[in-house]
Amino acid sequence: MAEILKGKEVVAAMKEKMIADVEALQAKGVQPTLAIVRVGERGDDISYEKGAMTRCKGIGVEVKNFVLPADAAQEDLVKVIDEVNADSSIHGCLLFRPLPKHIDENFVRNRLAPEKDVDGITDLSMAGTYACTELGYPPCTPTACMEILDHFGIDLTGKKVVVIGRSLVVGKPAAIMAIRKNGTVTVCHTKTKDMAAVCREADIVIACAGKAGVVGEGFFKEGQIVIDVGINFDEEGNMKGDVDFEAAEPVVAAITPVPGGVGTVTTSVLVKHVIEAAKKTVK
Repeated sequence: MAEILKGKEVVAAMKEKMIADVEALQAKGVQPTLAIVRVGERGDDISYEKGAMTRCKGIGVEVKNFVLPADAAQEDLVKVIDEVNADSSIHGCLLFRPLPKHIDENFVRNRLAPEKDVDGITDLSMAGTYACTELGYPPCTPTACMEILDHFGIDLTGKKVVVIGRSLVVGKPAAIMAIRKNGTVTVCHTKTKDMAAVCREADIVIACAGKAGVVGEGFFKEGQIVIDVGINFDEEGNMKGDVDFEAAEPVVAAITPVPGGVGTVTTSVLVKHVIEAAKKTVK
């Protein structure tokens, strides 16, 4: 029976420290504030927005919402981004993507100032992540993976780490973060030959392929740690991970559940980044 690495335990530990940090900032006259910029009424965006607002409220971080219609002109969205950049009372910004097809997403996301890019969407934040500098912030989801590993005392030093997926949002930054923690990292993708054999050699598997159950029987070995980043839905609307939990759980040492794992921690990482950005404004 594997240990279940529940996100709520990580969130609780993070919350205690973040509340203390917010109170310290407020004592210095700084109110950590997040801007949420949304274009249109996508259900998944609205759901995440509500979750982020609830998490912020519970920690003492204020939220300013900027909502534009789905047919908003690109220049109107750029004006909002410029307003957020210029407002010193706003410390971080969450811009929902994908944007409507008539908007140049690459242009708009890179309009955001990297110091307020708390979700790691700009090229400069990505550069900071890969160069291991303090420029911008890394994406929240792979950071949540690292928070879970840290909380449960899982040291990557000298360990074989396999990351399944090479997206800019999760796979690539997760690989870089694992390297920073002294793991020996292999990145698997759709062109990898005999992926199951590669995974069986791993001490730690981070699955972020974006396909339900793609990591299944034959991928696991005893003693492994499995971090399942996947958020997929079946025909009945049930959330499923990238990992076949029933196949993995009897074999591996520990695994994150879906739901209740990485996704639970992601919004806390977002809030943590806002607080870190607010700290940088204190002279």
